[in-house]
Amino acid sequence: MFSQHVTVLYRKVYLIAASKLAVAGNIGMELPMYIVDAFTEAPFSGNPAAVCWVGNREISATTMQKIAAEMNLSETAFVVSPNDDYSKDARFGLRWFTPTNEVPLCGHATLASASTIFNVAKNPSSSITFSTLSGDLHAHRSEDYITLNFPSNPPEKLTESKRLVAKSLYDAVLGGSQTEIEEAVMPCKAEDLLIRMKPGFTREHLEALRPNFTAMLAAHSGTVIRGVIVTVQSAQDSQYDFLSRYFAPWIGINEDPATGAAHTVLAPYWKTKLGKTQMLARQCSKRGGDVKVTVRDDGRVNISGKTSVFLEGSICVPATDL
Repeated sequence: MFSQHVTVLYRKVYLIAASKLAVAGNIGMELPMYIVDAFTEAPFSGNPAAVCWVGNREISATTMQKIAAEMNLSETAFVVSPNDDYSKDARFGLRWFTPTNEVPLCGHATLASASTIFNVAKNPSSSITFSTLSGDLHAHRSEDYITLNFPSNPPEKLTESKRLVAKSLYDAVLGGSQTEIEEAVMPCKAEDLLIRMKPGFTREHLEALRPNFTAMLAAHSGTVIRGVIVTVQSAQDSQYDFLSRYFAPWIGINEDPATGAAHTVLAPYWKTKLGKTQMLARQCSKRGGDVKVTVRDDGRVNISGKTSVFLEGSICVPATDL
């Protein structure tokens, strides 16, 4: 029996008043909109994502970007249903936008999108597929968890050019803690710098980091590195295997609360360090998030998490923006 924890605090919200649009003679379309807290089962924690159901309507990337900027969350997902039936379709289109630009992969917004299909639309499928810029992504539900099948991004040693860029960021990200760096690596298929801290660097130290985001932007344009993961192994008496935080001011996200895509880098990295294929991770942002990861034999990673639907509403898009 699948029993997803779902909390809805507000049933109907109009982000642009339909009555005002009617007066202006500028009625376009009304689209369902949801806010879902991902990688948590409780509201006000995890990573909130906006999910917009586009159905099979035509909507431009420019309008998607405007909506994402209006929502002002780390990501807004736009889900296309080919038959305009979220309760029956098994394959969907999916795009992700930060407040400033489109991104090729987003874990928590994919988890949130699957949650709306399984729990709001009551789609009976055990698995659904999203067609994305990163290829087909599969979401499977089991008990209270939704599991995403994502490509693995194992990190490699830094090239000399990347090492110089990374070095320019250490002080802005870590301050005086840069002396505690154990290793810095980057995946060849992603633009995230992974910084592993020495074992003496505790969860309290990780949570106390206060990056200088202005200095991060000044140090690097974002052409080589677009996100920084800071990670450390958990204490032996912890329920978690490893901890992390994620910073990406170059794409309009100073700190992402819980990042599925970052765990496509973290999971294969910590597999080599811990000798484990199944791990429980904690992203130690202010909101926090729990992520289960499984490193598969086929070059992919299963990322599992719980969700809480926080808000259901709709957005009215003016005809001039369609």
